[in-house]
Amino acid sequence: MRDKELRLALVCYGGISLAVYMHGITKELWRLLSASRAFCAGDPAAGGSQGIYRALFEEVAAASGVRLRVLTDILAGASAGGINSVFLARAIDTGESLDPLTELWLRDADVERLIDPAQAPGHAMTKFWARPLAWLAAGSGKLIDETVEAGAREEVHAKLDHFVRSRWFEPPFGGERLCHLILDAFDAMAAAPAGPRLLPPGQPLDLFVTVTDFTGHPERLRLHSPAEVVETEHRLVLSFASQGRPGERLAAAPDLTFAARATSSFPGAFPPFTVAELDRVIAARGAAWPSRDAFLARAMPRHVSALGAERAVLIDGSVLANAPFRPAIAALRERPARRQVDRRFVVIDPAPGFRFALSGEIDGVPGFFQTLIGALSEIPRQQPIRDSLETLSARSARIERMNAILEQLRPEVEGQVERLFGYTFLLDYPTPKRLAAWRRRAQAAAATRAGYGQAAYGLLKLEGVIDRIAQLLSQLAGHDGGEPQHRIREAVAAAARTRGAFEIGTAHAGGAAPQAIGFLRAFDISFRIRRLRLLVRRIGEQDGDEELAEVREAAYAALAAYLERQRVETHAGLREAARALPVEAEATLASLESTLDLTRLDAETDAALAAALSGLSREHKRPLLLAYLGFPFFDIATLPLLQGEGLDEFDPVRVDRISPDDATAIRGGGAAACLKGIQFHNFGAFFSRAYRENDYLWGRLHGAERLVDIVLSSLPTGTSLGAGRAAAIKRALFHAILDEEADRLTAIPALIAAVRSELGPPVDAGEG
Repeated sequence: MRDKELRLALVCYGGISLAVYMHGITKELWRLLSASRAFCAGDPAAGGSQGIYRALFEEVAAASGVRLRVLTDILAGASAGGINSVFLARAIDTGESLDPLTELWLRDADVERLIDPAQAPGHAMTKFWARPLAWLAAGSGKLIDETVEAGAREEVHAKLDHFVRSRWFEPPFGGERLCHLILDAFDAMAAAPAGPRLLPPGQPLDLFVTVTDFTGHPERLRLHSPAEVVETEHRLVLSFASQGRPGERLAAAPDLTFAARATSSFPGAFPPFTVAELDRVIAARGAAWPSRDAFLARAMPRHVSALGAERAVLIDGSVLANAPFRPAIAALRERPARRQVDRRFVVIDPAPGFRFALSGEIDGVPGFFQTLIGALSEIPRQQPIRDSLETLSARSARIERMNAILEQLRPEVEGQVERLFGYTFLLDYPTPKRLAAWRRRAQAAAATRAGYGQAAYGLLKLEGVIDRIAQLLSQLAGHDGGEPQHRIREAVAAAARTRGAFEIGTAHAGGAAPQAIGFLRAFDISFRIRRLRLLVRRIGEQDGDEELAEVREAAYAALAAYLERQRVETHAGLREAARALPVEAEATLASLESTLDLTRLDAETDAALAAALSGLSREHKRPLLLAYLGFPFFDIATLPLLQGEGLDEFDPVRVDRISPDDATAIRGGGAAACLKGIQFHNFGAFFSRAYRENDYLWGRLHGAERLVDIVLSSLPTGTSLGAGRAAAIKRALFHAILDEEADRLTAIPALIAAVRSELGPPVDAGEG
């Protein structure tokens, strides 16, 4: 049985009240992740839909010989997608359940609970003349009669009337109310029974939530003339990370509430968000926010240093970044890999092609209001994700090219290493001392045989090391790039030059002066990581999982240790020195060398790998040794082609979408045929529990269908479960979901009956 990970990076779009539909999808993903973790851990099988997912993994293993672990380790969201990303990330990180959220969504995502008391009409006669507007907004009542079940029509009419007669020219929904609801949700999750973390130990979890900084914050830019200018930046990404160490958490509940509330400040519906609002809510609850100052300094460093975080005014994240791919793509760098990886970006788009009706169908030249609405809101929010997809496609193509080059070079490199060491008897008996000596001998030989190409490779590698040092120190100093990081980089480069790190070229024996080699040995973590990733790849290519288990664990443990050295938190003791840069750059560099302590880590890695390799048969041992020792030959050939970047997960990235348009197993027609929340410009689900129950149920059903598709698409080429199996599994899942939700979703019995009728009688998922 071979191990494989299907890694999902989730990107969640905005959708206003379709947040309820997205909750159904993310809840289904949470159930899939829980079933996968339990399957790989050998835990007892659960019942219901999770039991069907468990059976799916067992069937995949039987058909392909692959033990598949599905995990979500990167999440990015905006607006409604941001809220759902926050809750799912919390559940993944803590092992808490998403079940308590469902009733909160169904009960509290309602106009009557969200509307600010100060904005509500005081009595029945308030703006009685506005009632015709509600009638018109509902399509003269016809829309409600056609789309809402008879038992809920009166509710929708009444709530729409109440909403339209609320105070005008003020956001109707209460920001503090939403903060309270989000904190209530975290409390409910914490109070429910929890399971294990849904990621392997040491697997990082990254969450990104986009926010729009309404007033903006200053950013310095370098030009030729003038040398420096200051511009105003409105994009803001709130990032959270957990490395999966015991006791570590992604973030405190108030920190996550800050992100969820800020990203969902939909213009015109909710008031802009400020720090003072959350302070008032926490005080009203008699709670505390111990991480407040540290969180604000990290999340909004420009505001803290220049304006004061309390003065920041934040609005909906989807205004400028409705599809936040960029931070999720950046998070792919330096991800640990424990086994073969199939990396996917999964996009949740609740309403593909949605357009505000105010811009309508344009006949000829757009009018005044059409132009304003389109330019200020609709076009920025709905800009296609083509650029992000092209970035992912280019990355995947580059990785595929590099993998092809590595395979083409492999016989030549292995031949070079064989000739370098001969068919020595000692190569079959590695010890830590021998492994260290062999590594250095192979490095020197690769440099010598590369000729003048070694100089280009060495300088490129050196520049990459300086870049990464500058980035690390910049993050320690609280900078998020730009001009401050540029000044730090110049100071680090000057200190490296003083150390002789640039003495690289054919004039020196081995291609570099001793001081240059010393600098790289002290600071070049990326070279070690790239070498271990190649070793891991070679381990994954071999048969015999049981025999290779020890060397695999040793390689992954070493990889995790080097990756840990790159984390900002590892070097927290250098924050003050980093803030003082560019002053005392050499002293800061010396301190960083001490905290990295790569010489000791290299020795520990050699010892662990030598012990693990010694226990292997010669058939398994020599290919792994040849890859590990021969890595400098590979690196000299491929690093210039990668423009200094290493291959991270060594695998291409594919993109999958979950939307009503893509889930057609039960009913075609997209969102218009299934979802109620798309009514009233995507505000519809706020007006009726029946609407919310409808959208939540379809979210689970659509999520289940597409997740089965994604899991089965990860099967090895030429492997399948057999004709009709995918459809049978989906059908069993659909019936299980209906059974699980029938007692909860009391407002939509007709829909549940209709879906059962469309599905036909239930079947056993195990039937062929």
